[in-house]
Amino acid sequence: MIARPVVLFACIHNSGRSVAAKVLAEHYAGGAVEVHSAGSEPGAGVNPAVAAVLSERGLPADAEVPTLLDRDLVQAADVVITMGCGETCPVFPGKRYEDWVVTDPAGQDVWTVRAVVDDIDARVRALLGQLGITGLEDRATH
Repeated sequence: MIARPVVLFACIHNSGRSVAAKVLAEHYAGGAVEVHSAGSEPGAGVNPAVAAVLSERGLPADAEVPTLLDRDLVQAADVVITMGCGETCPVFPGKRYEDWVVTDPAGQDVWTVRAVVDDIDARVRALLGQLGITGLEDRATH
């Protein structure tokens, strides 16, 4: 296990999937993991439906700002999780890369967005467990 792993979540617009993953990971990890998110083509802001679903769980996303995915962010990460933008992500030796196939919440109804966030939630908890982060159930959001 890495002392304090750095995890990067990346998607295309950094406004939905990667934001949800970052907010959830920060919540569950409780500071034990450094978490970043970025997008290959950053949007103007966080997807309002994703922000609303996270807010329902007591997890505000209003401070999140879409950020450009760049080489420095990838190089600083120990684990890089892509969701729809894997082909644009720089690859460096020694990094752990995973591509999560997750529905894009853009333009979806709130029920679909809730299902997307549930999917990401389960994946984030599994990832943190693999990284040795404990007490995840104590911080469950629903």
